[in-house]
Amino acid sequence: MLTEFAKVLLFLFIGVVFVAGGLITNRLLRPHRPNTEKSTIYECGEEPIGNPWIKFNIRFYTVALIFLIFDVEVVFLFPWAVIYKELGLFAFVEMVIFLAILILGFAYAWAKGDLEWDKPTPKFLDVEKKEFEKVEA
Repeated sequence: MLTEFAKVLLFLFIGVVFVAGGLITNRLLRPHRPNTEKSTIYECGEEPIGNPWIKFNIRFYTVALIFLIFDVEVVFLFPWAVIYKELGLFAFVEMVIFLAILILGFAYAWAKGDLEWDKPTPKFLDVEKKEFEKVEA
């Protein structure tokens, strides 16, 4: 008779064997024909332009973080909405406070300009000259 921990260990072992078996089978059966076309950088079907080691604008990270924060916070609304009638007035007041804090955060991000999406002029590093040059879009 297996204990509960032994069952978990057995499932982990089977999972590792399943994944490793798939990877090993793939390695043995796949054709291996490298060429220069396969080794080039792939950018969604576009030809790569400029140096791949460019700095991304901080706006990308800021917008992504704001999205994640509000997305995770909105997930808290679903369980509340499911049992809203059972919770009563106290839960309603708590949710109003929660939504007020969310709206304040949204207003702050908007007023600060973090939701503006200005596309700056890209600058590429010329490898031979080691200088930045502006590229007209």
